[in-house]
Amino acid sequence: MNANPLKTLRVSKYQIPIHNLIPNTSIQHHPLLIYHSAFPPSTSASAIESHLHKIGVVTPQWRFTMYSTTHFHSSSHEVLVISNGKAKLCFGGEENPKNVQPVVEKGDVIVVPAGVGHRLLEDLQGGFEMVGSYPTGKQWDMCYGREEEKEKIEGIRKLEWFDRDPIYGQEGPVLDIS
Repeated sequence: MNANPLKTLRVSKYQIPIHNLIPNTSIQHHPLLIYHSAFPPSTSASAIESHLHKIGVVTPQWRFTMYSTTHFHSSSHEVLVISNGKAKLCFGGEENPKNVQPVVEKGDVIVVPAGVGHRLLEDLQGGFEMVGSYPTGKQWDMCYGREEEKEKIEGIRKLEWFDRDPIYGQEGPVLDIS
């Protein structure tokens, strides 16, 4: 099973300002990206993982829902592919007046730049699940916007952005983020 054609893909891009100690997109200025219906709804989690392995940009590491506590990663960007259900998520921190609260569903892909706070607001159908992946060779950490995480947050500046799209390879939205 392959992704839907790139030419039919609808993409949403969001810049989210820093809020308290959640850096969001303020450090590297790479946007939060949502690829709407990147995969047909009939695509299984196993088929998604196989596709990601074939493209070779990210490595699938887990299948799970999204935590209901705002968190972010300072050591890696994250690619989330919705493998089941539909949910309302929050990016940027729930107290941030400029947060983003999209409804995502099976087949959508979310590219979460390091530093962007995210959490589950509501599982709209029950059984919401994602395939969580990270750039090959990177390990993810958990940060919550605490004072003692400031040094980790500074490390975001040194992270490399994708040189290939995690879903489409040589072309795709992560390469066209101007």
